[in-house]
Formats: sequence, C-alpha cells, structure tokens
Amino acid sequence: MREIEVSSITQAVKDAAIAANYEAGEDLLAALRRGMKEEESPAGKEIFRQLLENAQIAATERIPMCQDCGLAVVFVEMGQEVHLVGGSLEEAIQEGVRQGYGEGFLRKSLCHPLTRANTGDNTPAIIHTEIVPGDRLKIMVVPKGGGSENMSRLYMLKPAEGWAGIKDRVVATVREAGPNPCPPIIVGVGIGGNFERSAYLAKKALVREIGEPNPDPELAGLERELLAAVNDLGIGPQGLGGRITALAVHLLMQPCHIASLPVAVNIQCHSTRHKEVVL
Repeated sequence: MREIEVSSITQAVKDAAIAANYEAGEDLLAALRRGMKEEESPAGKEIFRQLLENAQIAATERIPMCQDCGLAVVFVEMGQEVHLVGGSLEEAIQEGVRQGYGEGFLRKSLCHPLTRANTGDNTPAIIHTEIVPGDRLKIMVVPKGGGSENMSRLYMLKPAEGWAGIKDRVVATVREAGPNPCPPIIVGVGIGGNFERSAYLAKKALVREIGEPNPDPELAGLERELLAAVNDLGIGPQGLGGRITALAVHLLMQPCHIASLPVAVNIQCHSTRHKEVVL
C-alpha cells in the first residue's frame, strides 16, 4: 500500500489547471502546423497562423489561450494500492481548482443555473474517478469551454439505424454547430453504454493525443470516415470556409442494451486544453 498526501493532489491539480490554460500541447501545435500547410483557403491558412501565434503568446507571457478558461473536468485513475491521507480526494481536487483559477488569473465561469450567480472560484469541478490496478494516481485536468460544449449532442437511436445513423448524427451535429465552437475542432464520439455512459465516452475520447491512431482497427477506420465527412462540410477554420473543419475525430465504444443505440457527440474547440499528472 502506497500513501499519498492529499495536499500533493491539490498542488498537482492547481498546476495542471494553470498549465492547461497557458500551454498548448505538442500534439495540438503539430496538428495546427499540418493544418496551416494543408488548408487550401487563404483565409483558413491565416487563421491557422494566428492560432499558432496565439499559442506562442500565451505560453511566453503566461496568459490564457482563450478568455473562456472553461469548466474544470477532472479524470482520475486511482490505483487500488493507493491510500490517501490528510483529507478527501474530492475536496483536494476542488481546492486545487479553486487555487489554480485564483492564482492563475483564470476566468471563473461557473454559476447557479437559474439565478446565474457566479460561484466565485470555478468550483465545483466535475470529477470522474476510476479504480485501476497499481499504486499510482493519474489526474487529467480538462478545462472545457462553454461555446463548444453547447454544440454537443446526445442521441438515443434505434438499433436498426446502425452505423449510417451514427454517421448522419455526427455530421449533422457539426453542420449545426457551424462556426460556434471555434473550429478547427476535435470531435469526440461515444457509442454504446447507456444515456450517461455514452456522454462520458465522448468526453474522454477528446483527451487522446491528436494524430494518435485508435488502438482498435475498426474504430480507426470509422474515425477516418467521419473526419472526411465532417471536413467535406466546408465550414473551415473559424467558420470562414475551407477544407479543415476538424483536426480529428476520436471514438470510444462499448456494448449497449439490445433495445438501444446511444450516441454522444462532444465537440471541443481548437484549444483542446488538457494536462496530465501522475503521482
């Protein structure tokens, strides 16, 4: 059994929340460079250039890449041989978000759904915890912007609709979103499970490295098919027209009930912010 002080979790979450908003991942930067090279539209090429410049300014000057610093979603993989001491996992994460958004001068965007009164510290974060073998604790902090999240959808399809129905809904979701999620986007698709599980799968699919092949050959082929269909829409960078509306489509899938075909589409803006730490 390995002991981990919860204070180290708070520190890790704080640092990750700040870094995710300040520093674009190398996979994203590489994808933006490819996009600038491959995009046919002059306006689209210029958008890619500006996005790369924006990322450089944010990292150099230590300021957020976007004014929407997101709702903090935290994925936790906790080894079953880990014993936490000094407090609770939940409060340690919430305190890390609280400190990160305060010390990092990140916009605090959480509010009461009806009164719209701001919570003041960007908590509560949304936490997904999974117990796994081992004695490590892996934490992924994902600041999710409201504009792209608003364009996401969940569908409960009839089983007979099959892959054709899934593809139709994914493409329709991106078409309806248009410029609103600040393309070029990442499209996370969760297939199967049930109502809430498909949404979880779609969200988690977003954090796979851009350009990293899906380990499932079947899903890898479906991702390529969806990416081509989405980019054929011609929405382009920032909705100004072009060949590259999405940098990637990522799928996660699991079995579902015989009477159901749940499909969730979670759209991520070009910032696609996430940082991982292992304790």
